[in-house]
Amino acid sequence: MNLGYACINMTLGNQKPKITTNRSMIKKTFLEKGISYASELSVKNCKDLLTIIKWNNLNGINFFRMSSDLFPWHSEYNVKDLPNYREISNMLLSSGSFAKLYNQRITAHPGPFNVLVSPNENVVKNTIMDLTTHGEVFDLMGLSRTPYNKINIHCNGVYGDKISAMKRFCKNFNRLPESVQSRLTIENDDRSSMYSVKDLMYIYERIGIPIVFDYHHHKFCNGGLSEQEALKLAVSTWGDIKPVVHYSESKAVHESNDKLKPQAHSDYIKEIPNTYGLDVDIMVEAKAKELSILSFINS
Repeated sequence: MNLGYACINMTLGNQKPKITTNRSMIKKTFLEKGISYASELSVKNCKDLLTIIKWNNLNGINFFRMSSDLFPWHSEYNVKDLPNYREISNMLLSSGSFAKLYNQRITAHPGPFNVLVSPNENVVKNTIMDLTTHGEVFDLMGLSRTPYNKINIHCNGVYGDKISAMKRFCKNFNRLPESVQSRLTIENDDRSSMYSVKDLMYIYERIGIPIVFDYHHHKFCNGGLSEQEALKLAVSTWGDIKPVVHYSESKAVHESNDKLKPQAHSDYIKEIPNTYGLDVDIMVEAKAKELSILSFINS
């Protein structure tokens, strides 16, 4: 079992100079400075990605979710058109090579604007574009075209009919490049009106992509299954690849504050989830990032 954290390293982010892979700019700045400035920021982000991966290795962390913000405003250009593309591709290859050398699992979780179930063609086209960029980055890093290096998304919409929406997901999945299809996973939601693990089996049975089980989400959308049943069902979709699960705890419970949404993630976690004897990698989605898991790794 590996414990991982997502996107931001708090320790390195508080250093001077700051280490981060999330450098960006407002739209006005992008319009003024254009792709050349986006390229400069992308170089710095990619350089710091390697620093973070090396830090993870030194601190016993073998599982990391990369930021989806390496390339500022990447919806407005092709990554290959960046003036520093050769330098960027070399740095990404170095990061991927280092991760593989030290057995570090790298994944991604593109944002909620990725909606393969959408009936709106423009939304679907933008989703395909964003996911394609993620696949390209993972290819540049030399990461496996398997869910071991997963690109994970939610359905992000029901539109009045789950089955019709999931049919669109499966149809639009076939429009994705192999770099994405081979890595794509789908995750259960945290609202009862959305998708449980049981619901997502519809997608798995048609296109075979694995289901990522989220413990916290399951509390709000269980599909009539117990935690153990839902976890076991999700794990069964991974074949020979070690499954990934997500774990977080409620900020409202941690702070005894019923004014907070119970779905909101706490800063830290108090325990490691029960895996019921199953061998999984656990992505901890806590606001304190790597600080939330170091005590468990070092214990």
